[in-house]
Amino acid sequence: MSVLAKSGRAEEVVRGDLEYIVENAGSELESLAGGHLLVTGGGGFLGYYLVQGALAWNELRSGVGGRIRITVADNYARGVPDWLEGLGAVEGLDVVVHDVRDPLPDEVGPLDYVIHAAGIASPTYYRRFPIETMDANVGGLRLLLDRAALAQGSVDEVCGFLFMSSSEIYGDPAPESIPTPETYRGNVSCTGPRACYDESKRFGETLCVTFAQVHGLPITIARPFNNYGPGLKLTDRRVIPDLARDVLEGRDVTLLSDGTATRTFCYAADAIVGYYKALVNGRAGESYNVGIERPEISMSELAEVVVSTAREELGYGGRVVHAASGDPQYLVDNPNRRCPDLGKSRAELTFDPRIEIEEGIRRSLVWYAENRGGADA
Repeated sequence: MSVLAKSGRAEEVVRGDLEYIVENAGSELESLAGGHLLVTGGGGFLGYYLVQGALAWNELRSGVGGRIRITVADNYARGVPDWLEGLGAVEGLDVVVHDVRDPLPDEVGPLDYVIHAAGIASPTYYRRFPIETMDANVGGLRLLLDRAALAQGSVDEVCGFLFMSSSEIYGDPAPESIPTPETYRGNVSCTGPRACYDESKRFGETLCVTFAQVHGLPITIARPFNNYGPGLKLTDRRVIPDLARDVLEGRDVTLLSDGTATRTFCYAADAIVGYYKALVNGRAGESYNVGIERPEISMSELAEVVVSTAREELGYGGRVVHAASGDPQYLVDNPNRRCPDLGKSRAELTFDPRIEIEEGIRRSLVWYAENRGGADA
């Protein structure tokens, strides 16, 4: 089955995004040609375009160098997602049921590239499952690093390894450290309600840097800044899917805060280009911000963008309202501002995100309108 051949408005969005990924990460995907790529957590949000982007490259660009073979490893705790199940028997795609807390099964075989994206990234859910969150970010990562170290120097050695870290490792940066560069050491609580995620990502980075230094492994680190778009479930409990769910259920759009915290939001198609560039172009042991520098907008401003876009695209008639969360720790340790310095990523990765927030929200709402299902993330 083709990942580019489906019809419908949501499918048009996905097709356009995949073509954008192939166009802007084409040389990096070409570097993977003929190789075997493992994407852990490939059934999740980032896996949606990481996997389909590589498959789209196979359709549009593969030639003499051969196709990329992709193995998706996920525990599918909430079932195999519809998009992945719908791909069926696509050439070059293997779907493996696997919990990253256990060693990879032998049938996976030698790997050329690894993207470790398995884990729980939504604050609502990682606070509900803190031990599982730490296990994926530390224990699961360690197993993959050990496997790569054992293969080093052999014909099966890994050519590239990307750890999906988080901008949360910076905590709540001081004003003079915004936009935040990779050299910022962080202002993070090691005991607060978000610590299971923040600190396990930080230690995961330490593991990656140490393995790169000790074993000479080609490991790079990506720090995502508020990615959103197709693949991010309505039930994820992060801000954009929450606002979209209000729209689609005909309610007023509700912010569970005073709306003053600010973020920059990077659309998924741009972010995936950044991740493939970090995997292929990044220097061993180095970290790279993957996001967009502007606009840095408040949550109130974001909600207004969602409402105005929904009126135009979906005939929505609601408005923005504010309410208090029933969870007393909902906003504890929530950063006041988050905005990346992309100087290093632009210079070393040639990463150049271009999709504006209004366009990204439009595409997201169109996609959500036809993808409302899914168990809680």
